[in-house]
Amino acid sequence: MSVYAIVVTVKQTEMTAYMEPSEVSLFLNQKQKDSDKKLAAEWSALEELYNKRLWHQLTLKLQVFVKHSSLQNGDNLVQLYNNFLSTFENKINSLSLVEILAHVITQFNDKQEAIKFLEKAETKVKNNNEAVALCKVLSGQIWLDKLNNHEQTKRIIDEVETMLDNADGITSVHGRYYLLASRLYRLQGKHAEYYRTALRYLGCIELNTLSKQEQEQHAFFLGLAALLGDGVYNLGELLAHPVLESLNGTPNSWLIDLLRTFNAGDISALESLKPQWSKVADLAAQELKLRQKISLLCLMEMTFKRQAGNRQLTFAEISHETRLPLGEVELLVMKALAQGLVRGAIDQVAGTVNMTWVQPRVLDRNQIAGMVQRLDGWCKDVNSMEHLLEKEASEILTF
Repeated sequence: MSVYAIVVTVKQTEMTAYMEPSEVSLFLNQKQKDSDKKLAAEWSALEELYNKRLWHQLTLKLQVFVKHSSLQNGDNLVQLYNNFLSTFENKINSLSLVEILAHVITQFNDKQEAIKFLEKAETKVKNNNEAVALCKVLSGQIWLDKLNNHEQTKRIIDEVETMLDNADGITSVHGRYYLLASRLYRLQGKHAEYYRTALRYLGCIELNTLSKQEQEQHAFFLGLAALLGDGVYNLGELLAHPVLESLNGTPNSWLIDLLRTFNAGDISALESLKPQWSKVADLAAQELKLRQKISLLCLMEMTFKRQAGNRQLTFAEISHETRLPLGEVELLVMKALAQGLVRGAIDQVAGTVNMTWVQPRVLDRNQIAGMVQRLDGWCKDVNSMEHLLEKEASEILTF
């Protein structure tokens, strides 16, 4: 290639780069003419920041601007990206860029094209792990909500989980990831997985950012998942969460009482609440499973209430508390031991169970009050022993 040709090529490249601001200016000027006075002022502010190359301030402005009500119809946001944002997207924060693109992709009619758009965006923000993870989560939302592809959504969830495990602390992407995962598990009827991911989602956000209706929905689904989920026995964690308060004064307020009933292993209360919970098809269909779970929780509560030195439970006591036939008690204890809910040994001859440990749980107020009483008793025993030693010390020292 001649020197002249090289110069021409360079000049063409410079001309293209020089013309871009002009094209952007034409786009912004046209938008100012076509918009009402208030929105035109917003477009003008964007143009001013762009011309001054104040990329950070422009990014902050755009993050608010893309939420403007008048831009949510048609392809306004797609035009904004193609004619404006795309000319300087490499100059702004990667995660902020993807946050803006999250609004843009909602206006893609072809959802497959939206996914391809996000995959292309991934390559542009590949140096930022959070931004890449958010791109994948946004793709997962499309696969789940628009294309109803659970398999592809699960693949993305597994991939993002690995990425977030390597992140330092809780990032802004964690909440969206847990929300996506919990919604998939709820649709698939995986109660335990839904329970864990939905609770983590609520732990990543401020509860007041959700509407009252959204809080009620989360509380109701979480309550059902806690009752129906395999291996979910730590109900105190949900009972302590403020999201349950959203059910107070609603037709579903009985669910709070039912959760407390299970947490306390109170089988008589379960019977009294049956007119309410039996109206929920999922609970009515799983009545046997519910009774098995509350029997295990009852056994845990019996063990928890006993003093550390007096945790021998007779089959008759367990049968009375759980309302199970005496012949089914041993099977219940074996299930509890197998699932790691308690530790101990069964004495078949004596018909007793010697408990040594019960799985830790988040305690409610009544359980904490019981623990305080036991601590008081323990302190009194220690003081009595101290006084005994003081009294008998002289006799001991004379030997």
